[in-house]
Amino acid sequence: MPETPVDILAFGAHPDDVEFGCGGVIASEVQHGMRARLVVCSRGESATNGTPNGRSSEAEQGAGALGAELEFIDLGGDAHFEHRAEHVIALAAVIRRHRPRIVFSPTSAENQHPDHVVLARLIRDAARLARYGGVAELRGNEPHAIEQLLGYAVSMEGEPAGQTPLFYDVSAESVMASWRASMEAHASQMRTRNYVELQLTRARLNGLRSGVGNAIALFPNDPIVVSSLAHLGRSARRF
Repeated sequence: MPETPVDILAFGAHPDDVEFGCGGVIASEVQHGMRARLVVCSRGESATNGTPNGRSSEAEQGAGALGAELEFIDLGGDAHFEHRAEHVIALAAVIRRHRPRIVFSPTSAENQHPDHVVLARLIRDAARLARYGGVAELRGNEPHAIEQLLGYAVSMEGEPAGQTPLFYDVSAESVMASWRASMEAHASQMRTRNYVELQLTRARLNGLRSGVGNAIALFPNDPIVVSSLAHLGRSARRF
């Protein structure tokens, strides 16, 4: 059934992907009054650390720290994602149900967890199918066209080579606090590597690249169209 529309729908293959990859952006937009929902497509069943139940609880804490809503869907389980029509349609149904303006997904860069790559392609296709009124399986909700599909990189290897990023300034103290708390909620994953420090270091490096304190790189799927340059922001090379 149709639900109250959200402004942002952020998809993650695993329970921590959104928090690590673009949690600061979500926190900032929520603090600016947007409504955000995280859609996690597995429960981390194949992970070295943590249990599905434990990681689900961590995801709830992480989403809460960002001020976002949360839901889980099943695309075959962690490390078993496949590009299949039924999965595209299932994701398109989620998009129709929540009617977001902006959708976040992992990038499709090859040198990263294979679930990230597959999910990126699934979401790209789902966003397209969500617009088509004739898809029989989707007739329970009205067609919906999103405004932006933005990719995030969970790791540096996930940043698409040769694509100029959009840098999002997450330097505000309240944003950084919420983002850190959302990442620290995934304590089970810190047994292998300090992922919180890794993401904060990436944000600091991106901040140095763009002349701000901390920044997260986003990668638009399509050219961005504007009707005014008044609020475009500045180039990272201004300084």
